Amino acid sequence: MAGMSVEPYREITFDKDGDGAARQHEALAALAARGVTDLVMFAHGWNNTRSVATRLYSAFFAPFPEALRPDAPVGYVGVVWPSMMFSDEPIPDFESVAAVHPGKETVVARLATLLREQPDDEAALTEFGELLRQLTDTNGSQGFTRDDPEVPDFLLADPVAVCAMFADALEEAAGPGSLPTPREAFGGRLTRYWKGAREALRQATYYTMKRRSGTVGERGLGPLLGELARSSPGLRIHLVGHSMGARLVSFALRGLPADVRNVASVTLLQGAFSHYAFAARLPHDPGRGGALRDLQRRVDGPVVACYSRHDTALRVIYPLASRLARDADSLLAGDKRWWAIGHDGVQAVPGTPSLSLAKALRDGVPATGCVSVDTAEVVGEHSDICHAELARLVASAGRIGRR
Repeated sequence: MAGMSVEPYREITFDKDGDGAARQHEALAALAARGVTDLVMFAHGWNNTRSVATRLYSAFFAPFPEALRPDAPVGYVGVVWPSMMFSDEPIPDFESVAAVHPGKETVVARLATLLREQPDDEAALTEFGELLRQLTDTNGSQGFTRDDPEVPDFLLADPVAVCAMFADALEEAAGPGSLPTPREAFGGRLTRYWKGAREALRQATYYTMKRRSGTVGERGLGPLLGELARSSPGLRIHLVGHSMGARLVSFALRGLPADVRNVASVTLLQGAFSHYAFAARLPHDPGRGGALRDLQRRVDGPVVACYSRHDTALRVIYPLASRLARDADSLLAGDKRWWAIGHDGVQAVPGTPSLSLAKALRDGVPATGCVSVDTAEVVGEHSDICHAELARLVASAGRIGRR
């Protein structure tokens, strides 16, 4: 591909239901036929165009030739899936919101109007909450339902209370020195609640993307890897995912056929999903396990979770999306139940070591099981992942043609 930093490189694409483009399996199998023994497959996070994802892949893969032997038979794959930007900006991009929720343009337009006008009226906030339910099909058959264990409670709770909750949490996150905007300072009684309403819209869209990333991984990428195992049994796969893409590649393990063992390593970069995902028992609910309980055993190598304390998106925004709206105490008290794997690594999986990046690069990582690596020395914020050190970490985790 023109402008790509490495060769051979291929891109594979999936739609929101996990259906892939035609003949993708054959294109990857052809690389194995040419002598490629290891494929590094990277799934992007919240990107709104294919070109943005391709530029990310080129930048991330650029250091790999220096990290590997010149004759290493390695190929590279970019996984492209329909997503939107995971932005820290407080005002959603309504074109992106509409793109994520096709057929809901009228609902999105009304949400935009309410956020622009910000009526000082509880009835308007109640309408806003009902529109969010329509946007996500919370009361319908095609999306969230009230008995769905993944339904975000803030979509079911009182909209005025929810908007107040998000406003309080955002102000807490901003710190004591932050100043209100003129509109917040001099507006009506409910003006500050509309800041929480903006965040509620972002979180509703976040949950749509959360489900989609899992669907694409389990129904799209996982079965494709099964096809590769049958056609190219010697090909070793190294999965890499950033943000919500880390959730995608992890859920691909659920979609692998039972007898497939071609995934040789998984590296999760600032993963935007629960740090308890791989746990057999949740610390706060021992009768339940994580969504990916014990699936690290499907990997013929390590699952490496990279985390950084500098990632504001995962330190602040992800917990806002995950905490219970009706549980105000947990919202403001730093409850660890809602932390992301990209914030503090794998949790509640016995025997999981936590290493500094320097130690992981110097001594390597364990050959199997989960491992957490603190990458704060190079990762300064959520999307700051294009570093030679992280390329070397992927190569080390997968035992790929190292120098």
